[in-house]
Amino acid sequence: MKNYFLQHRPSNDRDHPRRGRVAGGGAAVSSVGRGGPSAETVSSGADERTHMNFGIQLYSLRDLDEPTAALVRRAADAGFDGVEFAGVDDAAAVRAALDETGVAAPAAHVPIEDLEADLDAVCERYGALGVETLVVPYLPPEAFADADAVDETAHRLDDLTAKCDDRGVRLLYHNHDHELVTVEGEPALDRLAEESGIGFELDLAWVLAAGYDPVAYVDRYADRTPVVHLKDVVLDADAERGGRPVPLGEGELDIDRCLAAARDGFVEWAVAEHDFPEDPAAFCRDAGGFVATHRTDEEA
Repeated sequence: MKNYFLQHRPSNDRDHPRRGRVAGGGAAVSSVGRGGPSAETVSSGADERTHMNFGIQLYSLRDLDEPTAALVRRAADAGFDGVEFAGVDDAAAVRAALDETGVAAPAAHVPIEDLEADLDAVCERYGALGVETLVVPYLPPEAFADADAVDETAHRLDDLTAKCDDRGVRLLYHNHDHELVTVEGEPALDRLAEESGIGFELDLAWVLAAGYDPVAYVDRYADRTPVVHLKDVVLDADAERGGRPVPLGEGELDIDRCLAAARDGFVEWAVAEHDFPEDPAAFCRDAGGFVATHRTDEEA
């Protein structure tokens, strides 16, 4: 099995895009032409940890019914380093908002059907915004129902990963809870990892809701998890996915342990998300404040 994921990693030589940003967006920033910054390793003696960036998944803000460019500015005002797209309306306006605010665009969620139908068009659309990591946001439970289904999914994702790699783009898969059903004695996600070279955007809350330790998963797949979703959840067996998303810090996810593991695993981006916030604007603002209190000195 060829590990396409490890062949393509974003360049790591750009300055952090938010450094020196002037309130109101006046400061010049380096061009984001091929994406935002990767994590930088900081060393203190023998201890190496990751200078991690924090973003927000704009899907969390979809009910605001605002243009994508306005959501980028909201993210900047909340103090996030970057945004993860879940669709884009006016690409030129979004590009202008990114340049104005200094916010990076590290990743985009794109349905697998769109990726398979016209990958070149997807790469062109998001590449113009600086995105160099595309994420398959969802595959249905039947794609992980048994060993044969998982193996077929692995081959499908490997084929797409190879095509992305040929275009200089990194592909990740984002989990929910159903990827952790038991298949022949192990979680389907583990079989997927064994049978494919796909990278992961681990959703820490859904790993927890499925009954597993998210820190163990970050540790296990440290070499193929450049992005994690920082979502909090209250466990609830009656909920659709075994848990109910809540604002950061109000659920049962051990966020301190998760962030420590992410830094130790050289995760580049922790992306805040809430599937169904009652007040999306408040979630954006409060999540930005929460993240600010969880930055290391090097990340502040």
